[in-house]
Amino acid sequence: MSEQRLSPNMGLDLVRATEAAALAAARWMGLGLRQEADTAASAAMAAALDNLEIDGRIVIGEERRRGSLITLPTGRAVGTGRGLPVDVVVDAIDGRRQLAQGRPGAITVAAVANRGGMWSPTPAAYMEKLIVNRQVAPALVPECLDAPAAWTLGLIGRAKAKPVRDLVVFVLERPRHADLIDEIRAAGARVMLADDGDVSGAVLAATPDGPVDALMGIGGAAEGVIAACAVKALGGAMLARLAPQSDAERAALAAAKLSQQRILTLDDLVLGDQIFFVVTGITDGLLLKGVHYDGDRADTNSLILRSETRTRRLIFAEHLLVPRQ
Repeated sequence: MSEQRLSPNMGLDLVRATEAAALAAARWMGLGLRQEADTAASAAMAAALDNLEIDGRIVIGEERRRGSLITLPTGRAVGTGRGLPVDVVVDAIDGRRQLAQGRPGAITVAAVANRGGMWSPTPAAYMEKLIVNRQVAPALVPECLDAPAAWTLGLIGRAKAKPVRDLVVFVLERPRHADLIDEIRAAGARVMLADDGDVSGAVLAATPDGPVDALMGIGGAAEGVIAACAVKALGGAMLARLAPQSDAERAALAAAKLSQQRILTLDDLVLGDQIFFVVTGITDGLLLKGVHYDGDRADTNSLILRSETRTRRLIFAEHLLVPRQ
């Protein structure tokens, strides 16, 4: 695929969409209303995206979120249509459960790549993932996805010059991960369990000198593609494989001729280096601070990643909520 060079300011443009979504979502913190929060955040994000000078197309839409009003469906055009053709993936709220319950770690994310650069996992819903940072990336091999956790953790420890007991592994707290968690603990590593939001866990695992050494386990397939944009921009590595959790999903994958055995790498999930990934905190977490309101103003904290230059920009912004009279 011939890459067209995206504007170096694309990340700064894109962050306006995640900030808008975060500001809308944070009003619903702790109210227990996940669908209402999702609807507000998606509407704010869509409005901001449509102001960008891009010819954008949503590659992974909101259809996977049952019960929510679909504002950004797969295939929806975003932007003014006057810019370069690009693929767009968004998640107006990653960590809806955390937000609804007032817990840490809810974020809003968006990523852009050249048109045709992102893989669409439809109709897949779940994906097995292993994510590490750039220090471990050269040592990661496809066999890690099938090897016992102790073997993979030993490889990670050697690459980072750390004993296994000092490693921290991010895992979603799900019944399906009971054996994996037991394996990690038996190997001597520590486990960071999360209720929701493995995009945040992926960024933490791929960040150099971050608080997480690896992400392991099965999470959303759509979130896997979004995470791949961040991992690539950070210079990390990722292995993935579709992991259907029901007979219906297995049948859908077979009908779509999608392999359940193929091990995917970053280049299978997102091509090239013209990738921007942006995340804004909704509630306070390890990755970013959440939205804080103070009268007619609100503060946001965002991270912008650019794959081509490996640039990381941490942004603290103050927003005027009520126009001056």
